[in-house]
Amino acid sequence: MAYPTLAEAYTLVLYRLGNEAAFSWLSEVRSGVALVNPTPEDYHDAMQRLLAFPDQPITLFDATLAVLCSRLSAEVWTYDHHFDLMRIAVWR
Repeated sequence: MAYPTLAEAYTLVLYRLGNEAAFSWLSEVRSGVALVNPTPEDYHDAMQRLLAFPDQPITLFDATLAVLCSRLSAEVWTYDHHFDLMRIAVWR
């Protein structure tokens, strides 16, 4: 799991389910998931990717995840059509 994904997911759990659920979820993630940080080059490539789709509201988070997954040959688990536009392997 990418650290930005961890941060975004934690925030979602915190706001939707509260502190207790968020702390419990974070504890489970820490014990069973390998975490990876995007490199500065990944962020640069993500910005370039955004510029390639000026008519699409793709977030920097999604573009960074797309670049990271592409570099690691990993699929993205999503229903967001923007990953299809960016030609990223998607697991559905």
